[in-house]
Order: sequence, then structure tokens, then C-alpha cells
Amino acid sequence: MSVHASEKGVRQHIPLLIVLMLGLFLAILNQTLLNVAIPQLITEFGVTANTAQWLLTGYMLVNGALIPLSAYLIKRFAVRRLFLFAMFCFTIGSLICGLAGSFPVMMTGRLIQAIGGGVLAPLVMTIIVFIFPPEMRGKGMGIFGLAMMFAPAIGPTLSGFVVQNYDWHLLFNGMVPLGAIVLIIAFFRLKDITPPEKIKADLLSIFTSLAGMGLLLYGFSEAGNAGWTDPLVLSCMGAGVVLLILFTVKQLRSEDPLLDVKVFKYSIFTLSSIINIAITICLFSGMFLLPIYLQNIRGYSPLDSGLLLLPGAVIMLIMSPVSGILFDKFGPRPLGIIGMLITTVTTYEFTKLTLDTSYSTLLILYMIRSFGMSFLMMPIMTAGLNQLPAKLSSHGSTMANTLRQVAGSVGISFVTTIYTNRTTFHIEEQSSRMTTSDPFFMEVFSSFTQKVAEKLSLSMEEAQQQAVQLLYSRLSVESTISGINDAFIWATAFAAAGLVLAFFLRDVRKDKKTQPAAVPNRQEELKMLPAPEKVHSS
Repeated sequence: MSVHASEKGVRQHIPLLIVLMLGLFLAILNQTLLNVAIPQLITEFGVTANTAQWLLTGYMLVNGALIPLSAYLIKRFAVRRLFLFAMFCFTIGSLICGLAGSFPVMMTGRLIQAIGGGVLAPLVMTIIVFIFPPEMRGKGMGIFGLAMMFAPAIGPTLSGFVVQNYDWHLLFNGMVPLGAIVLIIAFFRLKDITPPEKIKADLLSIFTSLAGMGLLLYGFSEAGNAGWTDPLVLSCMGAGVVLLILFTVKQLRSEDPLLDVKVFKYSIFTLSSIINIAITICLFSGMFLLPIYLQNIRGYSPLDSGLLLLPGAVIMLIMSPVSGILFDKFGPRPLGIIGMLITTVTTYEFTKLTLDTSYSTLLILYMIRSFGMSFLMMPIMTAGLNQLPAKLSSHGSTMANTLRQVAGSVGISFVTTIYTNRTTFHIEEQSSRMTTSDPFFMEVFSSFTQKVAEKLSLSMEEAQQQAVQLLYSRLSVESTISGINDAFIWATAFAAAGLVLAFFLRDVRKDKKTQPAAVPNRQEELKMLPAPEKVHSS
């Protein structure tokens, strides 16, 4: 058995994995903490909602733009220096946000945080793919899933609790000592797996990657609010697509590409990437739509809204390592089919929301949905990465994270557009039925006005005005619920598409043609691994 594939070789990297996972957990948790605090920040800094939203949008843009560069950065600076730099940026950014007394200072802190956060996810995934051989990689990716799935799910609950009971500054000040602890441990304990390589920076590729991803993600983020036909949205998306096409062409012609797009020549990697896009859109649809329903329609507090997601997060926490073990034993197809079937059915159940849907019903449905999704994200991603040769592992993990970031942005924008457009449609449709020329409506309206007058002791004229307001309020609420249900119908369609594709997954570990490429022989491994005296600790 090779050094790469031995369990002993995996065990010796446990301290490295613990440090990496702590840093990644903090970075991902930070992404979802701010949403609940936005209303307070609007009041405190005296800015508009659109301006305050840049604290989320700006973070996403910097974070997403840096992800495609991570394969190059890992090779150029190696694990230790890159992780220390990322955690330093994250910790300093948290400190600036915690001390911020104005919006520009707060924005600066968020952008510095995003520099660290954008590198950590692909960095940790690349290390896990390198450490764990294909026959054990499900277990490794299950560990990776602890942070990737649990942190964003627990974020709204933690944020709601802090905002409701303490000052919002604690959301960032609390990150500083935790980040400093991880930074200190990493400084003394973290070692490089491979030494850094002195490779020349391809400035044109770096520019087209950063600008292309930034513009594309900005276009998606604005599409949900301004509409997909807005000139600014179309311009940003168009420019982003053109730059990314130039980036792709440059990578195909390069002997040492910044991000090797040849990973899509591998069929299972491509298939798993498409399925993961569907899964990500489904995941974000639930995380985005359910808080709107609970807080805006049903009047629940942000904490209650967050608590609805908490049991599902705990299930993901428990099941993520378990699903990794099941993947190693049974392969991707059974897990993909079972997980997508559960996700499709439960997402469809969310298309039936009403004013009377109980909190417990939503809680149970979301828990079952989370159980299904725990079989999907990391196992499906692992299935694709297993097909790639060792030299493409960092490029594969970078591409997977890039697509996840884009899918998240597209998912939120798409769901927002469906929700708002369908809500408007339902309002207009129901309003068209409430006309004075309709004798049935006028009879019902007169009866309702009479009841309002009697109950509130108002004149008929005052009661009529009150009745119109009450009817419009009711119409608005019901139309909003219908808009949410329609958005969940589209999310169900994405889940169903993922379910169909899951039947075509294949366990490449059993594919004799793929196996030599996925697991290098001992001579190839020894060439990749540095000699003991060259493994740097500083």
C-alpha cells in the first residue's frame, strides 16, 4: 500500500486537519452572521438598505473573485503561508468590523475578511483530496462538510440570539480571539505538505479571472432586486461572461494554467458539478424563502426564524461524517438517489405553505430536508474529484468551489426574481377580481364593511376605508405566500433534475481505466512529496 493511501499517513495529518477546519468554520460562519443584523446597522450608520446590503454583496464579490485563483495561490505559496495569510486577514477584518463607528470602516473590515474567506474553502478541500486516497476520501470530505454545511445553517440562529440579547459588535469581536487562537496554533503547528513553487504570475489570467468573476457575481446579486433586464445588470453580466471566456481560452492554451478547465473532460466530475449546482440552488432557496415567510408573514422573531434552521443544522453536523463513511462503502449513486429523492419530496411540500401552516410542520419538513441534503453535497463533490488525476486535484477543488459560489449567487437572484414577480402577478390577478362591476364581490364587500362598522363602532364611510385597507393587507399576505410557493416549485424542479442525473453517477474507484489516473503509483507519489528535510515549518 502506498504512503498516500495508508491510514497511518492520514492519521499523521489530523492536527493539520483540525487547524484547517477551525479556520474554515469561522470563515463560513461569518458569511451568514450579518444578515440578521442589517436592520440595526441601517439605523446605527444612518444608511439606506441598498447601501447596507453592500456589506453582504461586497464580501461575496471579493470572496467569489478570489476562489478561481486559489489553485495558483496554493501552488505558489503552499499551505502554511497561505493559511496564515488568510486567517490573518480574517482576524484583522473582524477586529476592524468590531471597532467600526462608521459605514466606510465597517465596509473596509468586511472586504479584508473576504480576502481570507475566499482562499480557505478551496485550500482546505485541496489538502483533504491530497491527504485522503479515493477509497477513504468520502470520510475526509465528510469532515470538510462539517464546516461547509453546519456553519451557514447555524449562523442565522447564533446571529439572531446575539442581536436580540446583546450588541451587534459581538458578532465580530467574538471572532477576534477565536481567529487569533487558530492563527497562533497554525503558526507553531502547521507544516507544508508540498513546498512552494516559484511560478510566474500570469497577469492577464489573473485580471480576467478577478474582473470576470466580480462582474458576473455583481450582475447576479443585482438581478434579484433590479430585474434581469436592467441595463446595469445586463452590462455587468455581459462583461463578466466575455472576460471569463477570454480567461478560459487563455487557460486552454497555457502549458501551466492558472485554473485548468480540462477538468471538465472527466465525465463524472462534470456530472457531479451539474448536480451540485442544482443542490446549491435548492439549499439557498430554503435558507432565503423560509425566513421571509416566518418573519414577514407570520410575525416570528429573527431568533425564532433561526431556531427553525437549527435542528436541521445539527442533523447535517451528525450526518456529514456518516455520509462520508457510507460513500466509502457504497459509492455515490445510492447516496445521490436517496438524498435527491428526499430533497425533491420535502422541497415540494414547501410549495403548500398557508397562513395556517404550523411551526412544527415547517420544523419537521426542514429537518427531513436537511437529512436528505446531508447525503448529497460532499459525497457528490467527492465522486467528481475522485475521477481527476492527482495533478488536477487542486484545480478540481477550486472549480467545484467556484461553481458553488456562482450557483449560490444565481440561486438567490433567481429565487428572488421568481418570488417577487409571482407575488406581483398574484396581487394583480386578485385585484382584478375586486371590481364594483362584480355583483358577487360587492355583496361580500358590503357585508364585510357592515361587520367592520359594528365591531369598531365606525360610520359606514370610515368602515369602508378600513375594510379596503384590511382587504388589501390580506390580499398582499396571500399573494406573498403564493409567490413563495411558486418559487419553491422552481426549486423542486431543480431538485427533480438533480434526481434524474443522480442515476447516471458512477463509482470511478471501480473503473479500471480511471483508477491509475486517480491514484498515482508509488514512484509518482514520491516525486510529488517533498523530502523530509524540505518540508517547511516556517
